[in-house]
Amino acid sequence: MNSINVIQPYKYHGMWVFDDPAAGLVREPFVSGIDTMIARVVAGIPDAADGFILVFFKTPFPGHELRLDWRREDGGGNWYFTDKLQMEGWLCPALFKYFDSAPRNLYVQVKRK
Repeated sequence: MNSINVIQPYKYHGMWVFDDPAAGLVREPFVSGIDTMIARVVAGIPDAADGFILVFFKTPFPGHELRLDWRREDGGGNWYFTDKLQMEGWLCPALFKYFDSAPRNLYVQVKRK
């Protein structure tokens, strides 16, 4: 669990979701503010609803566009805030498929598939 992660979110029944067979996740939804963050950061990506690339890691990497700062644990998941968008969102326990514990920061890059 010490590598840069890549997923391909897409819209399913009006919600942002992603599949990661290696992690045992199918149509895993983004909810509670993270969905709104995604909508804002992919606004300039043509056909993002059909899928886009989302790269994330716990330390800065070349090309990251967004930093999420850990705020608190809640309901088995964790709340993160991004100063860039002035928004907060909740990441569900699926986060632990990628990290042993909730990272203090998450660095994110989005791009067209």
